[in-house]
Amino acid sequence: MLIRDQIIKILESGLAAAQQNGDLGNIPSPVITLEHPNRLEHGNYSSNLPLRIQGLLKMKALDIAEILKQHVPQHEAVNRIEVAAPGFINFYLDDSWLAKQAKTISSDKTFGAVPPPTATAVQLEYVSANPTGPIHVGNGRGAAIGSTLANTFRFCGYAVQQEYYINDAGNQVAIFGETLKARYLELLGKDATLPENGYPGTYMISLAEDIRERFGDDLIGSSENELENLGSLGIGLMVERIKSDLKGLDVEFDRWFSEKTLMLPDQQYDRIMSLLNTQKQTTERDGAVWFISSELGESKDNVLIRSDGTPTYFASDIAYHFDKFVLRGFDRVIDIWGADHQGHVSRVKAAVDCVGGNSENLDVLLYQLVTLKRGKEIVPLSKRAGEIVTLKEVIDEVGKDAARYFFLATGANQTMEFDLDLAVQQSDENPVYYIQYAHARISSILRLAVEQQISADDGDYSLLTHPAELNLLVSLLLFPEVIERVLEDLAPHHLAHYARELAAAFHNFYGNCRVVQEDEPELSKARLMLLEATQTVLANILALMGISAPDSM
Repeated sequence: MLIRDQIIKILESGLAAAQQNGDLGNIPSPVITLEHPNRLEHGNYSSNLPLRIQGLLKMKALDIAEILKQHVPQHEAVNRIEVAAPGFINFYLDDSWLAKQAKTISSDKTFGAVPPPTATAVQLEYVSANPTGPIHVGNGRGAAIGSTLANTFRFCGYAVQQEYYINDAGNQVAIFGETLKARYLELLGKDATLPENGYPGTYMISLAEDIRERFGDDLIGSSENELENLGSLGIGLMVERIKSDLKGLDVEFDRWFSEKTLMLPDQQYDRIMSLLNTQKQTTERDGAVWFISSELGESKDNVLIRSDGTPTYFASDIAYHFDKFVLRGFDRVIDIWGADHQGHVSRVKAAVDCVGGNSENLDVLLYQLVTLKRGKEIVPLSKRAGEIVTLKEVIDEVGKDAARYFFLATGANQTMEFDLDLAVQQSDENPVYYIQYAHARISSILRLAVEQQISADDGDYSLLTHPAELNLLVSLLLFPEVIERVLEDLAPHHLAHYARELAAAFHNFYGNCRVVQEDEPELSKARLMLLEATQTVLANILALMGISAPDSM
């Protein structure tokens, strides 16, 4: 149990004891929470419980706090409890208990993992960019967020599947095929015109060249299905390129799900349309078939089948989520979409409930746009007509580690600024360098200890009394709380922030406490134990973020 939760338990016990003793009146059991005060003099944890219940008890919050302080039982981790105006209860961790945690953490390679309440199967679907073009820098943000969340869920013991939904059906695929045909014909020296709203990027020329090299010059002939076949070949090769680009970010999916398979006879699409029709959740209007979502709290109905008989992407999404929830039986589904899908969320959830799923188990995380900068200068995302800055270009320039960190460093609900110049700096100003250097420095010290035959195995943690040592231990103990918050809020940026804070606590320790000392062998052992604990946590954080933990720099 987290030390935070243990303190909550003793505060709950204190409240119950005060009520039983008649010092406080009986009230409905409140939910007790703790916060970390901004200033160390206010303790390690603080509760505003007296302020929240003063109205119910018709007492001053400060008086309630004093009564609770008297009834809270002792705990080995708590050195003292203080009351602060206007009604806070502050808890101060015991130094000797803190020191003991160095041994606990150093011996537990899974420290920080918060196990699920039950065995839970979680599916994360992310990126899922149309395979009609290369992965761009914005997709990279979704990739970093999704893979980090997957790593974190898996670290805590969840059964996790990562999936990429290939949009290989619909009008955009047809236009893609027509564009590819035009480029292919141009390579053969034949006249060709790009279709209206086609894909003008030079990557289409490269793709046509690749197809010609692999499959020859005779793909365009008399076959009635030549365009469809060429488009399928192109989509397949684009998916190969997408896989390669994502692998450069250390992102690999467990499954690549084809939208086309949903539309096969008697498969998911046909089944959900039958379900919706049976439930009288559809209606015909203006030659189209509509989902009557206005009866489910939506502002308007939504088209399922266009007047030309083709399904909408909304219908495909319903079929896809039917597959996730009903056919594959995931306990929780997490979709990570770009912010432009915001209006799509509520109607998908409404439809999920109609086809046998549970929308309460569907989370949709929306992430905002990426702005590229070089110092103070904005980098245009459109470099040439019809083209964008690709993820591969960014990775080639700054490296995988920096790319992942910067994608993660800002909350998904905020537009992020990616400073390309900062990402390649080898200085403390670059958070990636700063964090990785902390891990590398620890590795260097541990190697020195091995050379001098000093081991932490029999170290006496009670010797850890320096303020910088204790501050580092407090930082280490925050790790499981950070993990918990990441999972609860689907917010991996907390990992990035915490990694930098922990690195700062380590660098402060390093500047104040020499580790390997010939004249202080016992203190050296104790500090080596603390370093091993720190390295364990740093390595875990970096692994969750998909960032390497170097032993030297």
